Formats: sequence, C-alpha cells, structure tokens
Amino acid sequence: MGGSRGSYYLALKQINKLANSAFGLRKICNSIAKSAAKTVAANGCRILLLDTQKEYLITVGAHGLSDLYLRKGPLDGRKSLPDILEGRVVFIADATKDERVQHPEVAQAQGISSILGVPILNKGEAKGEIRIYTREPCQFSDADKSFLLSVADICAVLLERAELYQLVEKDYKVSKKRIKSAQASQLPTASLRPTSFAHPSEEEFAKWLDFYRMEWLYEPRSFPLQWKGDEVAEMFTPDFYLPELDLYVELTTLKQNLITEKNRKMRQLKELYPEINIRLLNKGDYLQLLAKYGYGPLGEAKVKGVDQVLYSHTQIQRRVRALARRISHDYAGQQLVLVGILKGVVCFMADLMQHLSLPVTLDFMAISYYSGDGQAVKITRDLDSSITGQHVLMVEDIVDTGMTLNYVLRHLSSHNPASLRVCTLLDKRARRLVNIPLDYIGFEIPDEFIVGYGLDYKGEYRNLPFIGILHPELIREGGL
Repeated sequence: MGGSRGSYYLALKQINKLANSAFGLRKICNSIAKSAAKTVAANGCRILLLDTQKEYLITVGAHGLSDLYLRKGPLDGRKSLPDILEGRVVFIADATKDERVQHPEVAQAQGISSILGVPILNKGEAKGEIRIYTREPCQFSDADKSFLLSVADICAVLLERAELYQLVEKDYKVSKKRIKSAQASQLPTASLRPTSFAHPSEEEFAKWLDFYRMEWLYEPRSFPLQWKGDEVAEMFTPDFYLPELDLYVELTTLKQNLITEKNRKMRQLKELYPEINIRLLNKGDYLQLLAKYGYGPLGEAKVKGVDQVLYSHTQIQRRVRALARRISHDYAGQQLVLVGILKGVVCFMADLMQHLSLPVTLDFMAISYYSGDGQAVKITRDLDSSITGQHVLMVEDIVDTGMTLNYVLRHLSSHNPASLRVCTLLDKRARRLVNIPLDYIGFEIPDEFIVGYGLDYKGEYRNLPFIGILHPELIREGGL
C-alpha cells in the first residue's frame, strides 16, 4: 500500500503546516487523520491520546470511521493493542480474530479488516497513538510505517504544546472548577466526562462516584439492538460505565412506563451481548450498590466524619501493585524480610506481599509513645526472628515527622542486616523533622489527618477500603 516518496513528502509538509495553524486542536487532528489515511490509501485513521491516568485512550482526531465505531466503548490501553503503548509498531492482519483487538465484534460489524498502529512518543514515553484502518486485508510497506512514525512525531509536538487541561476545556467545554476537581481526584479526564447530564439523577450519581473516587465514564458505548437491512434501527446507550466493577449502569426514575421500556431494552441487550455486565438502577438501588462496597449513606457508620476521600480502593491497589513490581525487580534472586509496625501497616503489608514475586518472610514490631523517662518511643514488641545478614524492607503505612521511623531504623541497624530499606504507602513530607531516605513511596499526601486502609482515629476507621481526610471539626472537638 501507500504512495511514492514524493507523496509522503507532500503529505508531511501539509501536516506540518496544519500543526502550526491557528485552528483548534480537534480540527487539526481530524485534518491530520484525513491526510494520513489518504497518503497510505487506507479507509480510516484515528489519533488517540492517553488520559491523565494513562489507562484509557481518548479520540482527539479521526477520519473515515463511523460514529458507531468511534463510540464502541472505552478503549483500555492495557487491552487494546497494548504493544503500541510500549513503543512498538503493531500490525493487525485481521481485526476480527486478533486477541489484541478489544472489540473485534464491532470491527467485524463495521467491516474493519487490517489495522496499523504506531506510538506517539514524547521523551521516550508513549503519550498516545495513531491507528490506520482498512476494509480489505492488506500489508503495509516499510515506507508506510516510516511515514506514519513521522506523522506521530509531529503529533507529539502538537499535543505537548496543547496542554491537557486546554484540550479538556476547549474540546469538551468543561468548567475550570471541574478540571481542578478532576485533576485532584486523579480520575480519567476524557470526552466521556460531560459538561451537563440528561437528567439530574445522573449528575447526582456522578457526584457520589466522584466523592468516593470511583472511576466512571459517561455514555461510553452504544449497543445496536435492531437493524433494518444493513442500517442500525435502534441503539441503547447506558448512562455510565464503572471500570472498577466492569459494570454498565442505566439509571431510571420510578415511572412505570420508563421502567418497562428500559427493561425491554435491557433484555434485548443481554440476549445480543451476554458478556456485558449491566444493571438498571433507581436511586435506592445505586445507594445500595455503593453501600455494598462500603460507600455512600447506607454505609454511613463507616464514613461518618470523613471530609473527603483522598484515594479510592482501586487507586491504592494500583499503586501497591506498582510498588511490588519495583521491589520484586530490585530484590530479584534474594529472600526478603518484611518488617512492619502494628497496627496501621496491616492492610498495606497484606496487599503488598501478595504481589511480590520473590520469597518473603514477615515480622512485626509494636511501639508505644510516652515521656515518663525522657524516651519518646518505646518498643513494646520486638522481632521474633534474627535479621542479621538478611535483606530487610521496613514497611510503613505513613511517614510524617520521621522521628519514630528514625528510632526504629537505628534499632534494626543494630542487628546488622545485609541491607535495610524503607517502603511507605504515604509520605507526609510537609511534617518532616528528620530527613530519612525513603526508597519506595506510594503517595505524597498533604498535611491532613488521614484515616482508612489501616489508619485510625481513636481506634475507628481502620476498615475503610479507601483513604480519607478526617473532618477538621471532628479533630478539634476530640471525639466522634
């Protein structure tokens, strides 16, 4: 496929001119997609950008692809041609049969046959990708691939220049307040986050999800239900998709006629797409759903006094897995002793060790704080086993002033371990008094009182599945 060297040169010249034009980002990307597809004699092209969490791929430009194909569902970077985001050029000969294609059934329905994808790299890191589509099986030439990589280089400069918040603000018309909130919550910021909702119940549901840091996408996929010949006669678009639960949610009021119609569509959808997990919920139903996972008013006994959720259970688990991969790599071929201080580290320790791919042993210490004899910290429970000559990783739930950790590390060092490092889930650097090197850090947190995921206030809140900020008034009052 493709054209002559001259056609590649003229196309790159045109694309470079577009990239430096005064047009909006979406219009530029659409034009680049059109030029790229035409140059390699393809039927369609799509320019995709990774969201802020580097999980989902957002379409920022497209040409020659149907709206149904573009709205087929959230593209998960880990499931949809994942090799591209690892910096490789990927060719799919048959998109309807290749396991790397996330939605092969939609590709088949839309007549997509072959796909060529290249990464958009910035300083060696994938920021997005370009995909070329054909309706007939084909083989792309090396010249086609080189051309597309050159287009990707231009797109990298273009996307770097257009900061992500500007992309969201201009292309999706999200208010500055919502941008700030989305960045603070570390949730995906995409075209699937609307400026307005079709019904107040949807906005209310979204606010609940945002408070509890549950990831969500709005109307991410349309499911064809009926056809008239080759044309789709009826589609069903669920209101929300919750990646954490792999669940589509359709909200409804208690009006019987609406419930009846939505139940009909739900039955059809489940017959046509049995692999899809979807539920029809009214307000009482979704509050029960949240309560099932320890969230919401029905789980009030667990969240009373929590001012806001700082990190959701999903965010914590994702970060724990990343830490475990680093630790496993650094200690490859060695046996490791994990040491923790009871009781706050229990949740973190339990999850971390499950993801370590090396042999480990556990030991725990307990300490108390008092000043009767001038000693601020006292060890009330020491290690059960010797750590002399062992590789030791001190696992902490939170490090703030560093004074307690400094005392414990001096105690452990006196036992002459082969090595001694520190892994902490939370680093409250703003309160640091003793400068202690931390080798593995989960999150750097603000100077707030944190509870949940093992951390307590007067013995409460340890069992929360998330990490939250305790309401200041509660601390000032000194009670619940």
